[in-house]
Formats: sequence, C-alpha cells, structure tokens
Amino acid sequence: MLTGASGYLGSAMAVGLAEAGASVIVSSRSIHQATEIAAGLPVVGSAKHYAVTIDHQEADSVEAGFRQAVGAAGQIDVMIANGHEPLADDWTSVTPEQFTRQLQNATGYFLLARLLHDHVVDRNAQGSVVFLGSMYGVVGSYPDAYADSASASPVAYHALKGGVVQMTRHLAVYWAKAGVRVNCLSPGPFPSDKASPEMVKRLCTHSPMGRMGRPEELVGPLVFLASDAASYVTGQNLLVDGGWTAW
Repeated sequence: MLTGASGYLGSAMAVGLAEAGASVIVSSRSIHQATEIAAGLPVVGSAKHYAVTIDHQEADSVEAGFRQAVGAAGQIDVMIANGHEPLADDWTSVTPEQFTRQLQNATGYFLLARLLHDHVVDRNAQGSVVFLGSMYGVVGSYPDAYADSASASPVAYHALKGGVVQMTRHLAVYWAKAGVRVNCLSPGPFPSDKASPEMVKRLCTHSPMGRMGRPEELVGPLVFLASDAASYVTGQNLLVDGGWTAW
C-alpha cells in the first residue's frame, strides 16, 4: 500500500512498484486521482491494483482507508507512508497552528504503521513499513540555495522529517520480533518542474553529483526496503541524495 500516490514522487513510486510485480493499493485524498493512477499502472502477472482515499491529517480517514484497502485486496504486507500535506511558511512567518499541523503528518504515518503491524501480527505473517523521510531530517538546510530565489525550506518540515527518522528507529526495535520491519527512505533534492530554476541551479552546485535526483531513482531503493531482499534490514534510514549528506 502506497499513500500519497498522486504526488510528484508518489506517482513514480507507484509505477515502479507495479513494474516490480507488486499488487499496489494507491491512496490519495482524492479518490478520483487514486482511481486514475491505479487504472494506469502496469500489470505484471496476476497483480491487481486498487484505489482508496486517505487523508493523513485525519485519524478517522486513516483507519477507514486502511480497512477499505484490506477489504479490497484481502491483505496488506507492505505499508509505504508517503502522503504529505505541505507547508510553505518558513521560520519567519509560520504560526503555532501551522507548525503543529505540519507535525501531524507524522501522526498519520504512525497510525498507518500501527494498523499494518496489527494486521500482520493477526495473520502471523511478515510485514514491512517504509516511511518517506528527507535528507533535511538528517542535515540542516542550505540557505544560499533559497535566498532571493524561492521560499526558504520550512523549519516545521525539518522537525517533521527528523522526527520520522527517529520514529523509524523506535518502532523498528519494538516490532522486530513480531516480524515487522520498519525503515525510512530519505530523498535528497528531487525538485519538480515547478521549482525555481535559480534554486535548482544552486542546489546542483552543492551536490557531489552536480545534478538533481529523478523520481524513478527512488524506485530501486524503495523496492529493496519493501521486499524480502531487505529481510535483515530494519531501523535504517536510506538516503538517496546524490551524496549530499556525505559532505
């Protein structure tokens, strides 16, 4: 199951999982978008794809969407928590309410992970949780890239993603003996076409590879963490950042 499947990175991950042979349950806050994405995914073998509605910011929506997904697919073995409500305001203007709401994205991740854990344990099966983090959950921002070219990287986003990385470690050690692995996939700079060209240029000069990431470059690491290829990997934060955090 992949949440936030209608986004820039989410849609690429959905296609990649389907190409790897998975039956993919895609979710979005819009059932129309989720249905459109599920219908367009490639089908390998006997795989089937499904669409559900989930809003990470609403606990009732998280639980209802998960139950709907189980009802449609029969079982869920992998939970990829990718959905995210963005925030543009940086430290100069963010309100307490905005900051708190941004952190609520982590609550949605936790609730989804716990539902997957209980679902897997009840079936006496194995499961895998993959949270989407960020390089900005590990290192500070790069202010020079944003100065006079784009909005600064929001402080609440950094707090959120740092928390997601730590939550990964915490749940992993508690759930390991239950057969539920928990890992985090942290992208580096993956700007969309809507990003400021000047900002992208500056980010490229700071990257060891000298370029930005492409959405499809997240697929291999994601499939690894989600699959039995990573059966002895838990509690890890896999950075896909072109070497950014190696500086």
